[in-house]
Amino acid sequence: MLKTAVAIRHVHFEDLGTFEAVLTAAGYRIHYYDLGVHDLWTLDPPLADLLVVLGGPVGVYEADAYPFLSEERQILEARLEAGRPTLGICLGAQQIAATLGAKVAPSGIKEIGFSELTLTDAGRVGPLRHLEGVAVLHWHGDAFQIPEDAENLATTALCATQGFALGRNVLGLQFHPEVDACAGIERWLVGHAAELASAGVDPRGLREDAGRFGPALRDAARKMLTEWLQGLAQ
Repeated sequence: MLKTAVAIRHVHFEDLGTFEAVLTAAGYRIHYYDLGVHDLWTLDPPLADLLVVLGGPVGVYEADAYPFLSEERQILEARLEAGRPTLGICLGAQQIAATLGAKVAPSGIKEIGFSELTLTDAGRVGPLRHLEGVAVLHWHGDAFQIPEDAENLATTALCATQGFALGRNVLGLQFHPEVDACAGIERWLVGHAAELASAGVDPRGLREDAGRFGPALRDAARKMLTEWLQGLAQ
């Protein structure tokens, strides 16, 4: 019997990427809710077997300017109260953290590019263990504090909170394991051209690193997601 995975997508090129194949293989039918195309209020929060909230170029503290952020947190609140499987990536992870009462704020520095994670003890015994020694894509200027009762899973030199788990069903990742760096990085470089220029990041270097690190990231991230899905508590 097919399960349902709903992904809230804020900008079109920040999609499920290499995770789509894993979800399909695990028996999920994928539905995208695209911001500005689909009304979030039509989404029944507890209904989907899995909810994924993807990345985007706004901050959780900008709800006055971007009201969808408040709507999204209402959806997440219902999911979290019901204990339903929920995955957040970048902005999505920040939204989960904020919904759980943790602080999210600008870090004062843009972390953009490929680098390895340093896993915590909790990270090494969970699904993120597949990412040890693998350069992942970072693309953020905000950071979350670890929510109460959640476990910190990974750090980098520029960000001490790269991921958290709350039980078996809630996972928040500041970095981007899902990105198809082998085939999809150009959409990111063009879509975020203004941010790259502002941060002084040369897209040529990112493009080169994507080709170099993309295959290993794709394989490791798929193993990570597969293990996390297998460990979900139904």
